This record gives sequence, structure tokens and C-alpha cells, in this order.
Amino acid sequence: MQKKVLKNAGWIVGCKVVKAILTLIVTAITTRYLGVEKYGLISYAAGLVAFVMPIMQLGLNSTMVHEIIDRPDDEGKVVGTVIGMTGVSSLLCILGIISFSMIANAGETDTIIVCAVYSVMLLFHSFEMIHYWFQSKLMSKYSSMAMLFSYVAVTVFQVVLVILKADVYMFAISYSLDYFLIAVILTIVFKKKCTQKLAFSFSLAKQMFSVSKFYIVSNLMVAIFAQTDKIMLKLMVGNAQTGIYSAAYTCALMANFVFAAIIDSMRPDIFNAKKEGNQQLFENRMSELYSVLIYFSIIMCVAITLLAPIVIKVMCGDGYAPSIDVLRVSVWMTVFSYIGSARSIWILAENKQKYLWILNLSGAVMNVVLNYLLIPTMGAMGASIASVATQLFVNVIIDFIIPPMRRNSLILFKGLNPKYIKNLFSAFGKNTKEKQ
Repeated sequence: MQKKVLKNAGWIVGCKVVKAILTLIVTAITTRYLGVEKYGLISYAAGLVAFVMPIMQLGLNSTMVHEIIDRPDDEGKVVGTVIGMTGVSSLLCILGIISFSMIANAGETDTIIVCAVYSVMLLFHSFEMIHYWFQSKLMSKYSSMAMLFSYVAVTVFQVVLVILKADVYMFAISYSLDYFLIAVILTIVFKKKCTQKLAFSFSLAKQMFSVSKFYIVSNLMVAIFAQTDKIMLKLMVGNAQTGIYSAAYTCALMANFVFAAIIDSMRPDIFNAKKEGNQQLFENRMSELYSVLIYFSIIMCVAITLLAPIVIKVMCGDGYAPSIDVLRVSVWMTVFSYIGSARSIWILAENKQKYLWILNLSGAVMNVVLNYLLIPTMGAMGASIASVATQLFVNVIIDFIIPPMRRNSLILFKGLNPKYIKNLFSAFGKNTKEKQ
């Protein structure tokens, strides 16, 4: 299984490396072309979409892999039901975004149009959920190739937009195009690779929702303390500070694809260990995951902190110089954010979903309060400080406060032992020798 996990991870990482390179190129071009104000507008629309994404996903993104592994004879129904449920919720969320922007940004025609166009991606995202089926089968080769094609196509499209000097509306459309292409390709490949047909089941929808519902509020709270900074910056101090913060935020997440790939590729193996009743192996796998995330993210944060002036200049240009110090602070939130992403695996496997609302509600409240206090006087820097403090509290500190979560804290601190990274590299080396 370890060999298959590593091979699966290779496909995920490989695809996302290419995506990261393309993203860096496009970001460097578009931030300069759009300027701080328009880039801030696009970031605001992206923040609203990310804000409602947990509602649109109905928590199924956190449970779908687990459901497919537990229901191998009904995987066609699982996937079809998820698409149906998220498809309906996506339409409601699109209407919600348009309504909100018309009220909160009354009179700002550009803002309303950009938010409306950008939100269309939610509909396509419901079909993009199919990639969790490939993930559960350790067949990320196919979903990675589909995503790679769409990334290249959209990158070319965005470069053409810059050359043609297109308006900000067309850039909003380009992000929806990305999800549209992925949805179409994944649907076609799924039908060829899965022996079962897509089908919708009301009874199955009810069963899955009984588990996933715990993640809706939880993931919404995560979205609040992940996206509220951009929304509050826009509403409280305008597009410019939103653009400055968003540029720093984008640079801080440059290596996000690596950590996301690590988490996605190890998730099925961790769930299988739990399903087989091997608690020791399950906890060791969790410690390995924490170990990799912690040490690699710290190295990344130190590097970006030292090289912040170069990173901002290369990525965004001289017009974003105020983003340098913001980047030096905001990048450290990623360490705790990755820990939180990994913890969600432990929570689902150990059936601790009922504590999610406590974890994330406290984080959401803390983030909103800190942003409200810091943004008026510190602008983008205040939002960065609020983000780091919130991520540290909700993903590490609060686990010591809630007794049932303390076991995860122990597993996390076991991951501070470098031996767990050594174990992974040993397995990778063994896999390489077997291939030779």
C-alpha cells in the first residue's frame, strides 16, 4: 500500500508543481496588468466565493473519500448523489453571492458584475467533486492529467487576455473556465474508468448528509477566518489594501500545492489503516503526516520571510512594495493551517465531528474580532496578524483545552520526532530500488 500511496502522491505533486509554475507566471503578469485596485476587486470576489464554498459542498468534500471506501458497491450512487446535492446548493449559493454584493456594494456596478461572473464556478465545482473518487482509488494519475490540461488552457487564455488588454470581467470569467474544463474532463474519464453508472439516491443523500452536516458549519467557520479578512478589508478600507493583502497572501501560499498533495495522497492510506482496526499504524501514519507538514512548512516560511522583497518584486512588481512586510507575517499562518487540514482526517476517522463546531466557531469569532480591531488602524498588516493568531489558536492551542481532542495533540507532538520523516524517506527509497 505504501508503494501505491507514493506513486499516487507523485502524480498529484507532479501535476501541482506544473500548476504552481503556471500560477506564478500568470500572477506575475496579471497583478501588474490589473493593478492594486482591480486585483483587489478580483480578490474580493474570490473571497466571497470561497466564503460560501463550504455551504455549496455541504461538508461532502470532507467525507466523500471515506464514503467511497466504506461503500465500494455503491460508489456510482455516492458520486452521482454528491453531484446532485452540490449542484442544487451551488445554484442557491450563486444567488446568495449576487444578492449580497448588490446590498453590500450598492452602486458599485463593476463589483456586482465581477462577483456574479466569478461565482459561476460554483456550479462547475459540483462536478469537479468527482476527483475525490480518483483520490479514494489512488488513481490520481487521471484527475491530475485532467487538471493539468485545464490549467494550461486557462493560463494561455489569461495571457491572451493581457495581450488583448481585456477588462476585469474577462479575468473573472477565466476562473470559471478553469473549473468548467476540469468538470467536463473528469466526468468523461470517470465514466470510462468506473464500472458503475452515476445515479442519485435520496436515501443515500440523507445518510451521507447525516455525517457531512457536521462539516458544513465547521468548514464555514474555517472559511470565515480564512476569507473574512479580504471581505472586511474591502468593506472597511477599500480595494487598494485588499490588493496589497491578497498579493502577500497569494505569495504566502506559493508552496500550498505540495502540502495539499501530501495530505490528499496520504488520506486513503490513513483511512484504510483505521478501517482495518490497526490503531497503532493509524496513529503512526498521522504522526508521519504531521511531521512532514511541520518541518517542510517551517523551512518554507523561513525562506519566504528572508526572500520576501525578491518574491514580491518578481511576482507582483514594484507597485506592491507594501506587501513585503505583510508577506513576512502572513506566511507563518500556513504552518498552522496545514496542521488543521491534517487534523480533519483524524477527526473523521475517530468520529469526533461533533467537536468541529466548537473548534471552528471559536476561530471564526476570534478572527472577525481581531480583524475588526486591527484593520482600521493597520490595514493589510492587521489582517495578517489576525490570520496568524487565529490559525495558531484554532489548530493547535484549542486542542489542549478540549479533553477529547488531546489525543490528537499527542499524535501531533509525536510528529515533532524527525524519525517519522525518516520512515517516509526510507519507504520512498525502497520503492525506488524496487523499480530499478
